[in-house]
Amino acid sequence: MTHEMTQQLRIRQLVENWAVWRDAGLWDKFRTVWHVDGVMMATWFQGPYEEFIKVTIEGWNKGVSILHFLGGSSIEVQATRAISQTKMTISQRGLVEGVLCDVVCTGRFYDFFEERNGQWGLVHRQPIYEKDRIDPVDPSAVLKLDAESLSQFPEGYRHLAYIQTRIGYTVKMDMPMLKGEGVQDLYRRGDNWLKGLPLER
Repeated sequence: MTHEMTQQLRIRQLVENWAVWRDAGLWDKFRTVWHVDGVMMATWFQGPYEEFIKVTIEGWNKGVSILHFLGGSSIEVQATRAISQTKMTISQRGLVEGVLCDVVCTGRFYDFFEERNGQWGLVHRQPIYEKDRIDPVDPSAVLKLDAESLSQFPEGYRHLAYIQTRIGYTVKMDMPMLKGEGVQDLYRRGDNWLKGLPLER
């Protein structure tokens, strides 16, 4: 196994640990995935990973259910920096207009990693939201969404934003999607990161 493959494997393990430990609530282990200045971006939260842990626990205590599933990944390594893209789904269950629903969003985790003192860690996670859908848990249930409200949310995470705003979260409206200036700017930031330039937040 080459040195590059070894580094890619270490980074992929961190990506997988993030999903398993976050969804299981194993917070002490979850912290080891991040560097101290790590930042998490999501539709409903943007900020330091410790604050992300705090608000996630608060959400759990209120019954918020958000889970993650991972697919394939592509990892570029340049010396002590890396960009990892991992196919993923975000699944959120909750009441929507009085009907228990699952919202599933397909996208990618776009991650900025760095090796510091021999230890790889996550510096910045920016999901890319590609498409989503909503389904009643009971297939016989009748769900009627507010079409005008739904149309105001970005296409890539429209239904996810719908359920999240309904339970009180403020959703960021300019997250990167499959196409457009947002994702192109993210790719540019990733290229600069691999070149050794400072991270643009």
